[in-house]
Amino acid sequence: MEYSVLILFVPTFFAVSATPGMCMTLAMTLGMTIGVRKSLWMMLGELVGVALVTISSLIGVATILLARPNMFLVLKYLGGSYLFYLGIQMWRSRGKMAIPENFAQQDNVTRKSLIIQGFVTAIANPKGWAFMISLLPPFINAELPLYPQAMILVTIILCFEFVCLLLYATGGHTLRHLLQQRGNVILLNRIAGSLMLCVGLWLCFT
Repeated sequence: MEYSVLILFVPTFFAVSATPGMCMTLAMTLGMTIGVRKSLWMMLGELVGVALVTISSLIGVATILLARPNMFLVLKYLGGSYLFYLGIQMWRSRGKMAIPENFAQQDNVTRKSLIIQGFVTAIANPKGWAFMISLLPPFINAELPLYPQAMILVTIILCFEFVCLLLYATGGHTLRHLLQQRGNVILLNRIAGSLMLCVGLWLCFT
């Protein structure tokens, strides 16, 4: 790829990744409730989903999917409903992801469920697909082979996405410690639950 293209691409997609959205809100919520280390499993699923969306956008599959929005509905509503349910549980200080009064008593959240959460959140948002379709093509040089360009762009996007997910999760974890020091576990659960409710609703209605 031409360096002039990369110089423009890097700040553009870093800004895209850093902008608050469903995935970043989910990362902050999980950082707040289960910690940064466990949240890495959600990030794994999210990065796989972002890679799928990006590659599909580059090869034109996303255009077909956006022309048939009904294909997204089942995934969107199931994923959004599950996140909404988790938000209610966290608001009530119940469930595996809620923060207990005694940190050591917190139940383990399965890696599989976290990976699925991240993956569904990444791929079930039509706006994400439309965003990739509108932004990626201008950075592709039709006179050069597509595969090497795609690998470079996908790698850059995933790196930015991972860094931003870590930053949001770390921010949530820091907030958790600040509130726990004052014994505000119930308040912390309600903040995290509200964020999770927002992600669920966002997923269903975008």
